[in-house]
This record gives sequence, structure tokens and C-alpha cells, in this order.
Amino acid sequence: MAEVDVQPDVQVDVEADIQADVQADVQAHILPSNDEESQDLALATTSTEVAAPAEKKVKKIIRRKRRPARPQVDPAVFASEPPPQTGTIFNIWYAKWSGGDRQDAYMSKTQAKGRCNIAKDSGYTRADRVPGSFFCIWFARGLCPRGQDCEYLHRLPGVYDVFSPNVDCFGRDKFSDYRDDMGGVGSFMRRNRTIYVGRIHVTDDIEEIVSRHFAEWGQVERIRVLNTRGVAFITYTTETNAEFAKEAMAHQALDNNETLNVRWATADPNPLAQKREARLIEEQAADAIRRALPAEFVAEIEGKDPEARKRRKIESSYGLEGYEAPDEVHFARGANAVNPRGREGYDLEYEQRLMLEAGEGQAGGEAWSEQQTAAEENGIFSSNTLAALNAARVSVASKPKAAAPSGPLVSYDSDSD
Repeated sequence: MAEVDVQPDVQVDVEADIQADVQADVQAHILPSNDEESQDLALATTSTEVAAPAEKKVKKIIRRKRRPARPQVDPAVFASEPPPQTGTIFNIWYAKWSGGDRQDAYMSKTQAKGRCNIAKDSGYTRADRVPGSFFCIWFARGLCPRGQDCEYLHRLPGVYDVFSPNVDCFGRDKFSDYRDDMGGVGSFMRRNRTIYVGRIHVTDDIEEIVSRHFAEWGQVERIRVLNTRGVAFITYTTETNAEFAKEAMAHQALDNNETLNVRWATADPNPLAQKREARLIEEQAADAIRRALPAEFVAEIEGKDPEARKRRKIESSYGLEGYEAPDEVHFARGANAVNPRGREGYDLEYEQRLMLEAGEGQAGGEAWSEQQTAAEENGIFSSNTLAALNAARVSVASKPKAAAPSGPLVSYDSDSD
């Protein structure tokens, strides 16, 4: 029994030793002994593996849709009322009163029925698809019942909302002079960006209240408040914002339930204010010209391009060392311009004038007559027909002129005169 138990163990040990020797021989013959070759083989084996495709990052662009303008009042409740009587004569063509220069005293003390909320009421309308559309005056007053179906813009005026000087941002015609009470549409003779606000309740924080309420209608440039009198002068950056704010805050109330009196401000007699206004107009005109001209040309004029200065120095020398032509010579235009660019378009006209002076125009006329003759030969009539017509031409003899009378009454028709 003991011998039978030992034999299986010995056989298992022998078989294990044989398998270990065989594996060692296989590794010795197959695998290279050099470390560099083993590294190359390892790199080769790893390079044959197919890498998993990297996940592509997709950016999701969320486009916010423009919201439509909402109706500010219920269309069923809203009723169009006739305009208040502010004059003596009613014009049925324009549906306005004329002949009066002051508003009704009762209407000026009655609060407005609505107020515009830019954050909630603004949106797109039909006018956004029509370039040059005007703004809705009922939207500015907070009483537009049409919403997105309105034919006028329901938003604040921007920097590029510029209209004709003869009309305001609502499309109303301006006049040559202001009214006596500085109300109404305004005048096209002066660019007014300042509005007058009266009847403000006097408090300690009056400046903060006025700034908070009037900054809602556009960018404010300057605010001047007379604390003891309850009066403020608000100057906006653009005239369209001033026009919009005047209609939006007319007869409105601030924090103390007062009724504001909003008018156009008269011209500031301060010389510094007048210089500031003139300088602002020049800056806006320069900005408009800057947008109309190419960027390279503007950079060259303003000196922001260092290479342009070098090019200008080389081009304006005209081959003379140390010479630089002034602006009136370098940028001159005409046939006699020194700069070759200035003669572009004028060379042909100059050559034609020289040809006419030299008499070459006659040769050109003869060539034209020859072309006309060739065209006649190729016309609908044959040469025989043209010859017969020329032979049948009848010449009319001109009557001889009567001799001039001589005598004392040569200026008259007869002696009896």
C-alpha cells in the first residue's frame, strides 16, 4: 500500500520538471537576449494594438429666441380718445389742434394712465423687418394694445437709430421753433438732448431718485438737480433717447406720487456748455466719417499705423532725397497732379482735349463719315435706287435779294412814312 501511494507523487514531480525545462528552452530560442531588441519588440507589439476612438466634444450652441412684444393694455378695454384741446383750431387732416402754444392746465396735473416697463414690454414687432421704422409712441407711454402686431418698434432707441432732423423718433414732424411752454415735438433748428423736469417732490435723496428713474430710458450724460426748487435737467447721449424719455416720463410719478412736468430745456447760456456741445457734435461727425472710410485710410490719417508713415515718406519724396511733399500736393487730384494716383481717371480726358486742340478730331470725323457711308451701302436700298434718287433731286433757285434803298429816308419803308 505504501509503494502505491509514493509513485504518483514522483511522477507528478518529474512531469513538472520536464515542463519547466521545455519552457526555458523555448524562451531562450524564441525571445532575443538583447535588451534593446526586446524593447523594440515590445514597442512593435504595442503599436499593433488598435486604440479606442477618442470621444468628440460637441459644443451645444443655445440660441435664445427673441421674445415677441407683449400688449401693454387689453385691446378690448383700450379705446382711442380724441386728442385733448390744446389749441383753438382743429385740423381734420392731421387730427390735431393748432393755434395754441400751451397745454391744458388740467391735463398737465393729471397722472398718466400707464407706464412703459422696458424689461417686460420690449420685444420684436412687424417693424423689425422694415429698415428705418419709427418707434411706437403708445409703447413709450405704456398704452400700446397691439404687441407684436404693431407697425412700430417696441424697444429703446440705440446709438445707430438716427432719423431725419425734420422728424422725431416717433415719426412726428418738427417745427422751426419751440412752443412758448417748450412742450410738443420740438424744433429742427437745434439738436436738443436735454429735457426739463419740474414738480419733483423735494427729499434728501432727490438726486438718487431722479437718476434711477431717468436712467431707464437710455445712457445719461449729465444730470443737474436743483434740490430746493424740485427741478432737474437730464442730458442724454443721443437726441432719440431724450425724445423717448420725454414721452415716457410725461405726467408720470416718481417715488412720492407726484405728477411730473416734462418739457424741452432751453439752450444753456454757459460758454463751457456751448463749447462742450460743439465738441460733441464734431466728435460724432468724425465718428461718422471714420465709419464711412476704409480702416487703413483712417489708421494712416490718425497716425496709428507706423508702416503707413514710412510708406508716405517714400512715396511723397518723388525721387528727391530728403523731400516730403505736403498734404495739399500729395493728395491733390487732377490732370496736373504730381502724385500718379491723383491723375487716375484724368489722363484720358486730358489726352482727348489735346487731340481736339491738335486737330485730330477732324480725322476722327472723317473716319466716322466713312463708317456712315459704308452703313448706307449696306442698307435696304440698292446702289441703282440711290443713284436714281440723287438724279431726281430738284434744286430750288434762291431769289435774288432786293437792293437796299438809298435816300434820306433809308430807315423807313417808303417816303410817305
